[in-house]
Amino acid sequence: MNAPHPPKVAGIDPTVPTPTHTVAPAPPAQEAGPAPDAPAGTPPPAAAPDAPGSLLQDRLAGWVSDLTTLHELTERMCGTSVLQAALEELLRAGAALVGARRGLVALEPGDGLGPRTTVGHGLGRADLGHLETVPREALLTSTADLLAEPGLDPRHREVAARLGYSAGYALPLATDNARLGTAVWLYDEPAAPDEHHRHLIGLYLRQAAEHLALLLEVERTRAYAATLTGELLPSRLPRLPGVQLAVRHRTGPRGGGDWYDALPLPDAALGLSVGSVTGSGPGAVAAMGRLRASLRAYAVMEGEDPVAVLSDLELLLRLTEPARSATALFAYCEPAARRITLAGAGHSPPLLIGERRTEYVETSLSAPLGMLACWEAPSVEFRVEREETVLLYTDGLLRRTGEAMDRAFARLHSAAASVPRALRGDPGAVADHVLATLLPGDTARGDEDVVLLAARFD
Repeated sequence: MNAPHPPKVAGIDPTVPTPTHTVAPAPPAQEAGPAPDAPAGTPPPAAAPDAPGSLLQDRLAGWVSDLTTLHELTERMCGTSVLQAALEELLRAGAALVGARRGLVALEPGDGLGPRTTVGHGLGRADLGHLETVPREALLTSTADLLAEPGLDPRHREVAARLGYSAGYALPLATDNARLGTAVWLYDEPAAPDEHHRHLIGLYLRQAAEHLALLLEVERTRAYAATLTGELLPSRLPRLPGVQLAVRHRTGPRGGGDWYDALPLPDAALGLSVGSVTGSGPGAVAAMGRLRASLRAYAVMEGEDPVAVLSDLELLLRLTEPARSATALFAYCEPAARRITLAGAGHSPPLLIGERRTEYVETSLSAPLGMLACWEAPSVEFRVEREETVLLYTDGLLRRTGEAMDRAFARLHSAAASVPRALRGDPGAVADHVLATLLPGDTARGDEDVVLLAARFD
Protein backbone atom coordinates (compact mmCIF):
# COMPACT_ATOMS: atom_id res chain seq x y z
CA MET A 1 0.00 0.00 0.00
CA ASN A 2 1.30 3.44 -0.82
CA ALA A 3 2.32 5.77 1.98
CA PRO A 4 0.05 8.81 2.48
CA HIS A 5 1.30 12.08 1.05
CA PRO A 6 2.86 14.21 3.80
CA PRO A 7 1.38 17.62 4.52
CA LYS A 8 3.28 20.65 3.21
CA VAL A 9 5.24 22.49 5.84
CA ALA A 10 5.83 26.20 5.39
CA GLY A 11 8.62 26.55 2.88
CA ILE A 12 9.20 22.78 2.71
CA ASP A 13 8.67 20.52 -0.25
CA PRO A 14 8.30 17.13 1.44
CA THR A 15 10.06 14.70 -0.86
CA VAL A 16 10.16 11.98 1.82
CA PRO A 17 7.09 10.50 3.58
CA THR A 18 6.18 11.79 7.02
CA PRO A 19 7.42 9.89 10.10
CA THR A 20 5.53 6.90 11.37
CA HIS A 21 5.50 5.19 14.71
CA THR A 22 4.90 1.63 15.70
CA VAL A 23 1.45 0.80 16.98
CA ALA A 24 0.72 -1.62 19.78
CA PRO A 25 -0.75 -4.82 18.35
CA ALA A 26 -4.51 -4.98 18.62
CA PRO A 27 -6.08 -7.90 20.53
CA PRO A 28 -7.26 -10.71 18.27
CA ALA A 29 -10.78 -10.12 17.07
CA GLN A 30 -13.37 -12.59 18.37
CA GLU A 31 -15.25 -14.55 15.79
CA ALA A 32 -18.47 -12.77 14.97
CA GLY A 33 -21.72 -14.61 15.56
CA PRO A 34 -25.43 -13.84 15.40
CA ALA A 35 -26.81 -11.47 18.00
CA PRO A 36 -28.26 -13.24 21.05
CA ASP A 37 -31.80 -12.00 20.37
CA ALA A 38 -31.64 -12.54 16.61
CA PRO A 39 -34.00 -15.10 15.19
CA ALA A 40 -32.61 -18.40 14.09
CA GLY A 41 -31.01 -18.35 10.66
CA THR A 42 -29.99 -14.69 10.83
CA PRO A 43 -26.46 -14.28 9.32
CA PRO A 44 -23.75 -12.76 11.55
CA PRO A 45 -23.04 -9.03 11.11
CA ALA A 46 -20.25 -7.97 8.71
CA ALA A 47 -16.80 -7.63 10.32
CA ALA A 48 -15.48 -4.11 10.87
CA PRO A 49 -12.56 -3.04 8.58
CA ASP A 50 -9.10 -3.92 9.88
CA ALA A 51 -8.14 -0.25 10.53
CA PRO A 52 -5.09 -0.97 12.75
CA GLY A 53 -3.65 -3.38 10.16
CA SER A 54 -4.11 -0.82 7.38
CA LEU A 55 -2.38 1.89 9.40
CA LEU A 56 0.53 -0.41 10.18
CA GLN A 57 0.99 -1.23 6.51
CA ASP A 58 1.03 2.47 5.63
CA ARG A 59 3.62 3.16 8.26
CA LEU A 60 5.77 0.24 7.14
CA ALA A 61 5.57 1.57 3.60
CA GLY A 62 6.72 4.96 4.89
CA TRP A 63 9.71 3.39 6.63
CA VAL A 64 10.66 1.51 3.46
CA SER A 65 10.39 4.73 1.46
CA ASP A 66 12.63 6.56 3.96
CA LEU A 67 15.25 3.81 3.92
CA THR A 68 15.23 3.68 0.12
CA THR A 69 15.70 7.44 -0.12
CA LEU A 70 18.56 7.45 2.39
CA HIS A 71 20.18 4.47 0.66
CA GLU A 72 20.10 6.21 -2.72
CA LEU A 73 21.45 9.48 -1.35
CA THR A 74 24.20 7.74 0.62
CA GLU A 75 25.19 5.69 -2.44
CA ARG A 76 25.55 8.87 -4.47
CA MET A 77 27.69 10.39 -1.75
CA CYS A 78 29.92 7.31 -1.53
CA GLY A 79 30.33 7.42 -5.31
CA THR A 80 32.26 10.70 -5.06
CA SER A 81 36.05 10.51 -4.93
CA VAL A 82 36.95 14.21 -4.73
CA LEU A 83 36.24 16.43 -1.73
CA GLN A 84 34.71 19.25 -3.78
CA ALA A 85 32.28 16.89 -5.52
CA ALA A 86 31.32 15.29 -2.19
CA LEU A 87 30.48 18.69 -0.65
CA GLU A 88 28.35 19.59 -3.66
CA GLU A 89 26.52 16.25 -3.42
CA LEU A 90 25.92 16.77 0.31
CA LEU A 91 24.28 20.14 -0.39
CA ARG A 92 22.08 18.73 -3.16
CA ALA A 93 20.90 15.82 -1.03
CA GLY A 94 20.34 18.01 2.00
CA ALA A 95 18.32 20.51 -0.04
CA ALA A 96 16.03 17.70 -1.17
CA LEU A 97 15.60 16.37 2.38
CA VAL A 98 14.79 19.68 4.06
CA GLY A 99 13.00 21.28 1.10
CA ALA A 100 15.37 24.21 0.60
CA ARG A 101 16.44 25.76 -2.68
CA ARG A 102 19.87 27.03 -1.67
CA GLY A 103 22.57 26.25 0.82
CA LEU A 104 26.25 26.32 1.64
CA VAL A 105 28.77 24.26 3.55
CA ALA A 106 31.72 25.76 5.39
CA LEU A 107 34.51 23.21 5.66
CA GLU A 108 36.57 24.16 8.72
CA PRO A 109 38.33 21.08 10.17
CA GLY A 110 38.60 21.29 13.93
CA ASP A 111 42.26 20.24 13.97
CA GLY A 112 43.21 23.42 12.12
CA LEU A 113 45.13 21.57 9.39
CA GLY A 114 42.75 22.59 6.60
CA PRO A 115 41.77 22.81 3.92
CA ARG A 116 39.22 25.54 4.68
CA THR A 117 36.70 26.20 1.94
CA THR A 118 33.11 27.29 1.35
CA VAL A 119 30.95 25.57 -1.25
CA GLY A 120 27.52 26.83 -2.33
CA HIS A 121 24.41 25.24 -3.82
CA GLY A 122 22.14 27.50 -5.86
CA LEU A 123 24.46 30.41 -5.06
CA GLY A 124 26.70 32.27 -7.48
CA ARG A 125 30.23 33.41 -6.82
CA ALA A 126 29.01 36.92 -5.96
CA ASP A 127 26.39 35.48 -3.57
CA LEU A 128 29.05 33.51 -1.72
CA GLY A 129 31.15 36.66 -1.56
CA HIS A 130 28.31 38.50 0.19
CA LEU A 131 27.74 35.61 2.59
CA GLU A 132 31.42 35.56 3.49
CA THR A 133 31.00 39.06 4.94
CA VAL A 134 28.44 37.82 7.49
CA PRO A 135 29.91 36.76 10.86
CA ARG A 136 30.31 32.98 10.83
CA GLU A 137 28.41 32.36 14.07
CA ALA A 138 25.43 34.37 12.77
CA LEU A 139 25.36 32.78 9.32
CA LEU A 140 25.78 29.17 10.42
CA THR A 141 22.88 29.18 12.88
CA SER A 142 19.34 27.87 12.44
CA THR A 143 16.80 30.70 12.18
CA ALA A 144 13.16 30.02 11.30
CA ASP A 145 12.35 33.68 10.61
CA LEU A 146 15.18 36.14 10.11
CA LEU A 147 12.95 39.21 10.14
CA ALA A 148 11.45 38.23 13.50
CA GLU A 149 14.85 37.49 15.07
CA PRO A 150 15.41 40.22 17.67
CA GLY A 151 19.20 39.94 17.98
CA LEU A 152 19.97 39.38 14.29
CA ASP A 153 23.32 40.73 13.15
CA PRO A 154 22.74 43.85 11.00
CA ARG A 155 25.08 42.62 8.27
CA HIS A 156 23.23 39.28 8.19
CA ARG A 157 19.92 41.12 7.78
CA GLU A 158 21.35 43.22 4.96
CA VAL A 159 22.77 40.22 3.06
CA ALA A 160 19.56 38.20 3.57
CA ALA A 161 17.52 41.03 2.07
CA ARG A 162 19.95 41.35 -0.85
CA LEU A 163 19.92 37.61 -1.65
CA GLY A 164 16.23 37.10 -0.85
CA TYR A 165 16.23 34.44 1.85
CA SER A 166 14.25 34.57 5.10
CA ALA A 167 15.28 31.48 7.08
CA GLY A 168 18.11 29.04 7.52
CA TYR A 169 18.58 25.55 8.91
CA ALA A 170 22.12 24.68 10.02
CA LEU A 171 23.67 21.40 11.11
CA PRO A 172 27.22 20.55 12.17
CA LEU A 173 29.36 18.20 10.09
CA ALA A 174 31.19 15.93 12.49
CA THR A 175 32.24 12.37 13.11
CA ASP A 176 32.77 10.73 16.48
CA ASN A 177 36.39 11.87 16.42
CA ALA A 178 36.52 15.10 14.43
CA ARG A 179 34.64 18.28 13.63
CA LEU A 180 34.59 19.05 9.91
CA GLY A 181 32.45 22.16 9.57
CA THR A 182 28.85 23.29 9.22
CA ALA A 183 26.15 23.05 6.56
CA VAL A 184 23.26 25.50 6.29
CA TRP A 185 20.29 25.50 3.93
CA LEU A 186 18.47 28.74 3.11
CA TYR A 187 14.70 29.20 2.60
CA ASP A 188 13.09 31.90 0.50
CA GLU A 189 10.40 32.42 3.14
CA PRO A 190 10.13 31.85 6.91
CA ALA A 191 10.15 28.08 7.37
CA ALA A 192 11.79 25.18 9.14
CA PRO A 193 11.87 21.42 8.50
CA ASP A 194 9.51 19.32 10.58
CA GLU A 195 10.65 16.67 13.05
CA HIS A 196 10.56 13.91 10.47
CA HIS A 197 12.79 15.71 7.98
CA ARG A 198 15.16 16.80 10.75
CA HIS A 199 15.52 13.14 11.69
CA LEU A 200 16.25 12.11 8.08
CA ILE A 201 18.82 14.83 7.44
CA GLY A 202 20.51 13.91 10.72
CA LEU A 203 20.83 10.27 9.67
CA TYR A 204 22.16 11.28 6.26
CA LEU A 205 24.75 13.69 7.63
CA ARG A 206 26.01 11.09 10.07
CA GLN A 207 26.99 8.81 7.17
CA ALA A 208 28.09 11.63 4.88
CA ALA A 209 30.47 13.03 7.49
CA GLU A 210 32.34 9.72 7.67
CA HIS A 211 32.88 9.75 3.92
CA LEU A 212 33.90 13.40 3.97
CA ALA A 213 36.47 12.67 6.69
CA LEU A 214 38.07 10.02 4.47
CA LEU A 215 38.15 12.33 1.45
CA LEU A 216 39.62 15.07 3.63
CA GLU A 217 42.55 12.81 4.50
CA VAL A 218 43.00 11.93 0.82
CA GLU A 219 42.97 15.63 -0.09
CA ARG A 220 45.59 16.38 2.52
CA THR A 221 47.78 13.52 1.32
CA ARG A 222 47.55 14.80 -2.26
CA ALA A 223 48.43 18.31 -1.13
CA TYR A 224 51.41 17.05 0.88
CA ALA A 225 52.66 14.99 -2.06
CA ALA A 226 52.29 17.93 -4.45
CA THR A 227 54.11 20.23 -2.03
CA LEU A 228 56.93 17.75 -1.51
CA THR A 229 57.30 17.16 -5.24
CA GLY A 230 57.28 20.88 -5.92
CA GLU A 231 60.04 21.49 -3.40
CA LEU A 232 62.23 18.85 -5.09
CA LEU A 233 61.80 20.33 -8.58
CA PRO A 234 63.14 23.64 -9.92
CA SER A 235 61.27 26.67 -8.61
CA ARG A 236 62.01 28.53 -11.85
CA LEU A 237 63.60 27.83 -15.21
CA PRO A 238 66.86 29.51 -16.30
CA ARG A 239 67.00 32.23 -18.94
CA LEU A 240 69.63 31.89 -21.62
CA PRO A 241 70.14 33.70 -24.93
CA GLY A 242 68.73 31.88 -27.92
CA VAL A 243 66.22 29.65 -26.09
CA GLN A 244 62.90 30.05 -24.27
CA LEU A 245 61.75 27.44 -21.74
CA ALA A 246 58.37 26.49 -20.27
CA VAL A 247 57.20 23.54 -18.20
CA ARG A 248 53.85 22.06 -17.21
CA HIS A 249 53.70 19.55 -14.37
CA ARG A 250 50.70 17.69 -12.96
CA THR A 251 51.23 15.58 -9.86
CA GLY A 252 49.26 12.34 -9.58
CA PRO A 253 46.96 11.84 -6.57
CA ARG A 254 49.39 9.47 -4.83
CA GLY A 255 52.52 11.43 -5.70
CA GLY A 256 54.76 10.03 -8.40
CA GLY A 257 58.41 10.06 -9.30
CA ASP A 258 58.44 12.16 -12.50
CA TRP A 259 60.99 14.94 -12.72
CA TYR A 260 62.26 17.64 -15.06
CA ASP A 261 65.29 19.91 -14.97
CA ALA A 262 66.94 22.70 -16.93
CA LEU A 263 70.51 23.50 -15.98
CA PRO A 264 72.89 26.15 -17.37
CA LEU A 265 76.23 24.51 -18.25
CA PRO A 266 79.69 25.84 -19.18
CA ASP A 267 80.27 27.36 -22.62
CA ALA A 268 76.72 28.81 -22.74
CA ALA A 269 75.24 25.31 -23.03
CA LEU A 270 72.01 24.06 -21.50
CA GLY A 271 71.18 20.67 -20.03
CA LEU A 272 67.57 19.45 -20.23
CA SER A 273 66.31 16.30 -18.56
CA VAL A 274 63.06 14.50 -17.86
CA GLY A 275 62.60 11.15 -16.19
CA SER A 276 60.44 8.94 -14.06
CA VAL A 277 61.12 6.62 -11.12
CA THR A 278 58.96 3.52 -10.76
CA GLY A 279 56.38 3.48 -7.99
CA SER A 280 54.35 6.17 -6.29
CA GLY A 281 54.02 7.76 -2.89
CA PRO A 282 56.62 9.39 -0.63
CA GLY A 283 59.26 6.72 -1.37
CA ALA A 284 59.12 7.36 -5.11
CA VAL A 285 59.17 11.11 -4.59
CA ALA A 286 62.25 10.85 -2.36
CA ALA A 287 64.03 8.59 -4.86
CA MET A 288 63.18 11.04 -7.63
CA GLY A 289 64.73 13.88 -5.65
CA ARG A 290 67.97 11.95 -5.10
CA LEU A 291 68.28 10.96 -8.77
CA ARG A 292 67.57 14.46 -10.05
CA ALA A 293 70.15 15.99 -7.70
CA SER A 294 72.74 13.42 -8.78
CA LEU A 295 71.98 13.96 -12.46
CA ARG A 296 72.64 17.70 -12.03
CA ALA A 297 76.08 16.93 -10.59
CA TYR A 298 76.93 14.51 -13.41
CA ALA A 299 75.69 17.03 -16.00
CA VAL A 300 78.03 19.73 -14.69
CA MET A 301 81.00 17.36 -14.83
CA GLU A 302 80.37 15.63 -18.17
CA GLY A 303 77.20 17.11 -19.67
CA GLU A 304 78.62 17.21 -23.21
CA ASP A 305 78.48 13.40 -23.16
CA PRO A 306 74.86 12.46 -22.33
CA VAL A 307 75.68 8.73 -22.43
CA ALA A 308 78.26 9.16 -19.67
CA VAL A 309 75.75 11.16 -17.61
CA LEU A 310 73.12 8.40 -17.80
CA SER A 311 75.72 5.67 -17.24
CA ASP A 312 76.78 7.30 -13.97
CA LEU A 313 73.15 7.73 -12.98
CA GLU A 314 72.45 4.06 -13.68
CA LEU A 315 75.37 2.98 -11.49
CA LEU A 316 74.11 5.18 -8.67
CA LEU A 317 70.60 3.77 -9.00
CA ARG A 318 71.82 0.17 -8.80
CA LEU A 319 73.91 0.91 -5.71
CA THR A 320 71.44 3.08 -3.78
CA GLU A 321 68.00 2.00 -5.09
CA PRO A 322 68.39 -1.66 -6.10
CA ALA A 323 64.65 -2.29 -5.96
CA ARG A 324 63.78 0.53 -8.36
CA SER A 325 64.21 1.31 -12.02
CA ALA A 326 63.86 4.59 -13.84
CA THR A 327 63.49 6.03 -17.32
CA ALA A 328 65.46 9.15 -18.17
CA LEU A 329 66.36 11.42 -21.05
CA PHE A 330 69.21 13.93 -20.97
CA ALA A 331 69.83 16.49 -23.73
CA TYR A 332 72.94 18.67 -24.07
CA CYS A 333 71.84 21.78 -25.96
CA GLU A 334 73.98 24.42 -27.67
CA PRO A 335 71.52 27.27 -28.30
CA ALA A 336 73.90 29.34 -30.44
CA ALA A 337 74.39 26.50 -32.91
CA ARG A 338 70.88 25.08 -32.33
CA ARG A 339 72.50 21.67 -31.89
CA ILE A 340 71.26 19.02 -29.44
CA THR A 341 72.94 15.81 -28.33
CA LEU A 342 70.78 13.49 -26.30
CA ALA A 343 70.63 10.00 -24.82
CA GLY A 344 67.63 8.15 -23.47
CA ALA A 345 67.12 5.20 -21.18
CA GLY A 346 63.77 3.59 -21.87
CA HIS A 347 62.23 7.02 -22.36
CA SER A 348 59.83 8.32 -25.00
CA PRO A 349 61.46 10.31 -27.83
CA PRO A 350 61.26 14.13 -27.95
CA LEU A 351 58.89 15.81 -30.37
CA LEU A 352 59.98 18.56 -32.77
CA ILE A 353 57.31 21.19 -33.50
CA GLY A 354 57.94 23.70 -36.27
CA GLU A 355 56.39 25.56 -39.14
CA ARG A 356 57.37 22.92 -41.71
CA ARG A 357 57.55 19.76 -39.63
CA THR A 358 56.13 18.00 -36.60
CA GLU A 359 58.04 14.79 -35.98
CA TYR A 360 59.53 12.56 -33.33
CA VAL A 361 63.31 12.54 -32.94
CA GLU A 362 64.65 9.11 -33.80
CA THR A 363 66.45 7.72 -30.74
CA SER A 364 68.03 4.33 -30.22
CA LEU A 365 66.10 1.72 -28.27
CA SER A 366 67.44 1.17 -24.77
CA ALA A 367 66.38 -0.35 -21.48
CA PRO A 368 65.41 1.75 -18.44
CA LEU A 369 68.06 2.40 -15.83
CA GLY A 370 68.46 -0.39 -13.30
CA MET A 371 67.08 -3.12 -15.58
CA LEU A 372 70.38 -4.49 -16.94
CA ALA A 373 73.74 -5.29 -15.34
CA CYS A 374 75.31 -2.47 -17.32
CA TRP A 375 73.36 0.17 -19.23
CA GLU A 376 74.72 1.62 -22.45
CA ALA A 377 73.19 3.18 -25.54
CA PRO A 378 74.50 5.47 -28.29
CA SER A 379 73.68 9.17 -28.25
CA VAL A 380 71.81 11.02 -31.02
CA GLU A 381 72.71 14.42 -32.43
CA PHE A 382 70.35 16.65 -34.42
CA ARG A 383 69.85 20.29 -35.28
CA VAL A 384 66.82 22.45 -34.62
CA GLU A 385 65.58 25.00 -37.11
CA ARG A 386 65.02 28.59 -36.07
CA GLU A 387 61.70 29.11 -34.16
CA GLU A 388 61.19 25.38 -33.65
CA THR A 389 60.19 23.90 -30.29
CA VAL A 390 61.50 20.69 -28.76
CA LEU A 391 58.96 19.01 -26.50
CA LEU A 392 60.23 16.62 -23.81
CA TYR A 393 57.63 14.72 -21.77
CA THR A 394 57.14 11.76 -19.48
CA ASP A 395 55.15 8.62 -20.22
CA GLY A 396 52.39 9.75 -17.83
CA LEU A 397 51.21 12.13 -20.56
CA LEU A 398 50.57 9.13 -22.83
CA ARG A 399 49.15 6.81 -20.19
CA ARG A 400 46.63 9.35 -18.96
CA THR A 401 44.91 9.26 -22.33
CA GLY A 402 43.76 5.71 -21.59
CA GLU A 403 44.78 4.66 -25.11
CA ALA A 404 47.22 2.00 -26.28
CA MET A 405 50.71 3.45 -26.55
CA ASP A 406 50.81 3.55 -30.37
CA ARG A 407 47.46 5.32 -30.41
CA ALA A 408 48.62 7.71 -27.66
CA PHE A 409 51.75 8.61 -29.68
CA ALA A 410 49.57 9.34 -32.71
CA ARG A 411 47.27 11.55 -30.64
CA LEU A 412 50.24 13.45 -29.20
CA HIS A 413 51.62 14.05 -32.69
CA SER A 414 48.23 15.28 -33.86
CA ALA A 415 47.88 17.61 -30.86
CA ALA A 416 51.33 19.10 -31.52
CA ALA A 417 50.66 19.52 -35.23
CA SER A 418 47.43 21.40 -34.47
CA VAL A 419 49.08 24.17 -32.44
CA PRO A 420 47.86 27.44 -34.02
CA ARG A 421 50.51 29.56 -35.69
CA ALA A 422 49.79 32.46 -33.34
CA LEU A 423 50.78 30.33 -30.33
CA ARG A 424 53.98 28.81 -31.67
CA GLY A 425 56.15 31.69 -30.53
CA ASP A 426 55.37 30.93 -26.87
CA PRO A 427 56.57 27.54 -25.54
CA GLY A 428 54.15 27.81 -22.60
CA ALA A 429 51.21 28.27 -24.98
CA VAL A 430 52.42 25.28 -27.02
CA ALA A 431 52.53 23.09 -23.89
CA ASP A 432 49.09 24.31 -22.80
CA HIS A 433 47.59 23.56 -26.20
CA VAL A 434 49.03 20.04 -26.23
CA LEU A 435 47.72 19.35 -22.72
CA ALA A 436 44.26 20.75 -23.43
CA THR A 437 44.00 18.77 -26.68
CA LEU A 438 45.36 15.50 -25.35
CA LEU A 439 43.78 15.57 -21.88
CA PRO A 440 40.70 17.80 -22.17
CA GLY A 441 39.00 18.74 -18.92
CA ASP A 442 38.49 15.88 -16.49
CA THR A 443 38.40 13.16 -19.13
CA ALA A 444 42.01 12.15 -18.43
CA ARG A 445 42.31 8.68 -16.96
CA GLY A 446 45.00 7.35 -14.70
CA ASP A 447 46.88 8.83 -11.79
CA GLU A 448 50.40 9.16 -13.18
CA ASP A 449 52.43 12.35 -13.03
CA VAL A 450 52.59 14.40 -16.21
CA VAL A 451 55.57 16.51 -17.28
CA LEU A 452 55.95 18.63 -20.43
CA LEU A 453 59.18 20.58 -20.88
CA ALA A 454 59.19 22.83 -23.97
CA ALA A 455 62.28 24.56 -25.36
CA ARG A 456 61.88 27.02 -28.24
CA PHE A 457 65.00 28.02 -30.14
CA ASP A 458 65.23 31.54 -31.58
